[in-house]
Amino acid sequence: MSASELFSPLTIGDVTFSNRAWVSPMCQYSAGADGVPLNWHLIHLGQFAMGGTGLILTEATSVSPEGRLSPHDTGLWNDEQAAGWKPIVDFVHEQGTHIGVQLVHSGRKASTSTPWSGTGYIDPAEGGWSTLAPSPIAFSTLPEPHELTIPEIERITGDFVSAAQRALDCGFDVVELHAAHGYLLNQFLSPLSNQRTDGYGGDFDGRTRMLREVVTAVREVWAPGRPLFVRVSATDWAEGGWDIDDTVRLSVVLKDLGVDLIDCSTGGIVRTSIPIGAGYQVPFAAQVKAGSGITTSAVGLITDATQAETIIRSGQADAVMLGRAVLRDPHWVNVAAEQLGAEPRWPNQYAAARG
Repeated sequence: MSASELFSPLTIGDVTFSNRAWVSPMCQYSAGADGVPLNWHLIHLGQFAMGGTGLILTEATSVSPEGRLSPHDTGLWNDEQAAGWKPIVDFVHEQGTHIGVQLVHSGRKASTSTPWSGTGYIDPAEGGWSTLAPSPIAFSTLPEPHELTIPEIERITGDFVSAAQRALDCGFDVVELHAAHGYLLNQFLSPLSNQRTDGYGGDFDGRTRMLREVVTAVREVWAPGRPLFVRVSATDWAEGGWDIDDTVRLSVVLKDLGVDLIDCSTGGIVRTSIPIGAGYQVPFAAQVKAGSGITTSAVGLITDATQAETIIRSGQADAVMLGRAVLRDPHWVNVAAEQLGAEPRWPNQYAAARG
């Protein structure tokens, strides 16, 4: 038996993940114009399942047309999109891997072009759309968004619920709500982007209200025993913004509402200087885990098998989310298993790859 903690199983609810090396959500900007995932997504996500990972999370998948970051983002607001996701889910399951969908509304960051096209705002006359936010405060050089009314907030909450129901029908094992990186749910949390004076703004309770309502509503339709994750930005890295103490406090609340895991990232609400380096966000996962008792995952320049093993073994997080490392090598997890003396999960067809 391997002594590796990274390759020990982790059970959350009714789901047991074979290991703790997971694929982080990564936007691909490659969906059809109607938000349907294409062959790119089957190959992109399928390769990670063949590579031995314990869980794959899809890219940020929008709950409504206006919630997309770009016109080429995937969605889960209609049945055609759900039908597009189903064969991807089935293929990942055939490889013995679990798969989750990250649900998002981009808020004031929506309607932008792909990174290789400049990431600028796309005007409605050119195929874009008007953006929405808790307050009419623009992000960087993007246009000022429309301030959401309470009925509009309630409608978006319903969009998250409908998307979660479709995710269940598709067979996804996990739903992750994206409340990080400056997108809509994160915009409500941060005082830098939420300056409302009604029940959805002001103090901590007001600014966390929409996320709490979305979590509660989604938990009602998301099957009991299926894990519900929330990705947060543990700090805005900006004076006067959301910070780690807020995140720990929020995590306690979310745990009581039925959230199973906090996926700890940082930043994105404003443009600011971030001290990026190997494992730079891991301490935030450790603080959330210690301060709230909730299960956590760590993300951010985790690229080495020994580094990942140390994070799990030291108790800083319960799982690691991998991004760049698995883009460079989709079989990173199997290779890491061999390096750590664990049993890799090579497909039979790849038996020749065994070390």
